[in-house]
Amino acid sequence: MELKKLRIHPLFLVTGVLSAFTGGLLLFAIALVAALEHECAHAFVARRYGFSLDTVTLMPYGAVVSGDISGIERKQAVAVFLAGPLANAFTALGFAALWWLFPQTYPYTDMAAYMSLSLFAVNLLPAYPLDGGRLLKLALSPLKEKTTRIVLTIVSLAAAAGILVWFGFSCKTSPQWTALALGIMLAAGALGSNKRGGAYGRICFSREKSFRRGIEERRVMLDCNRPLSSALRFLGEERYLVLVLTENGEYLGEVTENEYLAALDGGDYSRPLREALSPICFEFGKRG
Repeated sequence: MELKKLRIHPLFLVTGVLSAFTGGLLLFAIALVAALEHECAHAFVARRYGFSLDTVTLMPYGAVVSGDISGIERKQAVAVFLAGPLANAFTALGFAALWWLFPQTYPYTDMAAYMSLSLFAVNLLPAYPLDGGRLLKLALSPLKEKTTRIVLTIVSLAAAAGILVWFGFSCKTSPQWTALALGIMLAAGALGSNKRGGAYGRICFSREKSFRRGIEERRVMLDCNRPLSSALRFLGEERYLVLVLTENGEYLGEVTENEYLAALDGGDYSRPLREALSPICFEFGKRG
């Protein structure tokens, strides 16, 4: 993972100051840490498939990682979207195990555990831009784009309305301001833009400095019938990638990192390596 930019929304600072004056600074800090864990889990799994953490924005309700994951395979996208909620769920389970072994720690960790559990549950709601909404959008992708957009908007608005109604009832006793913020966010997400993609940008390295100081080479053998995206996870800034292409165990040739990245620019990551790389390196046997 590589953090390229860190942005701070003005309302994040306002929320932090208000929490300090209202005695909620500890809760604010715990929520921020849990949200950062959530987003870093997304980025960690995305990195496994060749997509990296691009920009983290600190928001009043936590943190958001922004970018684009166009070209990622469906199974990989599911893994990326589920990574955040599952990280929070495992954290909550970890605290529960801690209480089982050391009950005296409960008063000091209960707030963090419940925050992680809340993030797990909330993010699985089928409302955009939550992870559950992204999963719903992925499930609806075989439908026409307009139909997908309409269904996603209706479901997201319904979820937002339900949460806002809950906030309204809570005002009779103790107003749940977090519910109000979540409802507004979901309503804005439903009515705003929800372009295909998500939270990560494809890895791209500037090798100018690497070549000047020297860099190790990483050689990876792959069957040429594997999809173009299958080699994304081998990209790394610390080593220069060379793909050794084979077919049925027979050596065909080699493709450099630059040639592979050029093939990625053509899109359609599902193409076999042989097909995607043939315009760049047509006769593999003459390479290497």
